[in-house]
Amino acid sequence: MQLRGHWYRGGTSKCWLFDAEDVAPHAGSREEIRNLLADAFGAADARQLDGVGGGTSTTSKAAVIRATPEGPADLDYLFAQVGIGDPTVELGSNCGNCATAIALYAVQSGVVPPRAGTTRVSMRNLNTGAVLSGTIATPGGHIPTSGMAKVPGSSALGVPVSLSFHAPWGRTTGAVLPTGTVTDEISAGGTTLTATLVDAGAPAVLIPADEAGIDLSSMTGNLSEHLARLVAARASAGLKMGLRKPEDPPQNAVPKVGVVAAPGDYTAADGTRIAADSHDLRVRMLSMLAPHPAIGLTSAVAVSLAAALPGSVVAKALRPADSAHQGRRLLRIGTPAGVITTEVVSDDNGCVSEVALHRAARQLAVADIDVAQPVAQTA
Repeated sequence: MQLRGHWYRGGTSKCWLFDAEDVAPHAGSREEIRNLLADAFGAADARQLDGVGGGTSTTSKAAVIRATPEGPADLDYLFAQVGIGDPTVELGSNCGNCATAIALYAVQSGVVPPRAGTTRVSMRNLNTGAVLSGTIATPGGHIPTSGMAKVPGSSALGVPVSLSFHAPWGRTTGAVLPTGTVTDEISAGGTTLTATLVDAGAPAVLIPADEAGIDLSSMTGNLSEHLARLVAARASAGLKMGLRKPEDPPQNAVPKVGVVAAPGDYTAADGTRIAADSHDLRVRMLSMLAPHPAIGLTSAVAVSLAAALPGSVVAKALRPADSAHQGRRLLRIGTPAGVITTEVVSDDNGCVSEVALHRAARQLAVADIDVAQPVAQTA
């Protein structure tokens, strides 16, 4: 069978986007959608050789999109993190880079008609209930197909998209701090680590880099000697956050797990030397079972909110802040790809109400994907 797909780059990820009406004839339930995407991506193979997957966590993503003109947002989307060498598809999280692509897709496909000046696309993530918006320049109602924007982690140019997360706190677990405390102790590979467990953008577990034995003066390595401990920390945090029961297998996509450190000179993944005064803290995250080449946007949101929580692991690592300007503050996050900047917006009570990032997106292709179907067994 054939499945129409739209292939986009959003930020530092690639994402296959599918119209819900194209998916409906082949899959109705979420379990059927999982099976359909696993087959389309060739997820069972570590190289995803017999499918359209990219063989890495940042290029093995999909979203199913439905226009909702009468709903609370312009569209709903179900995000999928497709397994690599594992025929599983996780539907428990969100992806800001894919949301960036979805915003551009919505304008280019006519889901949201372009307006004179700028066009704002409101998107509801069905995995978590979070509402995001993507704003795209559409001067004179012109639909952009290319642009000059680029983001750390990629030299490719794309259409600039301003992406905002609107109070996506506690969407998965029901609370910003699922355990009710700003720090917790979690077990990881026979050791106990201090961590901040936060649900913002996506559930995340954030650990001091020095406690994890990770030196962030260089972000060029693959963390191979630390992966087992970080994966164990994710499994332990998942239990504490109520994301799984003891009898359930650990998930690879959530919670996000990362280590943080105070600002300092460091070497980025490409060998570039990043000065300590260019950022407010350093962060390195895992994506599935490998280090993220930059930082996922939902992870950046989690870090940004945790930075605003006094006593958190992130707040303790943070460079002393300049005074916020009218409730807005820029947070500069040092990552393997360079410095990512988020804009943290607070309300009159000092509570974070929005986190915004500047991204880039581009359509790569439109394709009819031949999805392999099981061969009937004969007696």
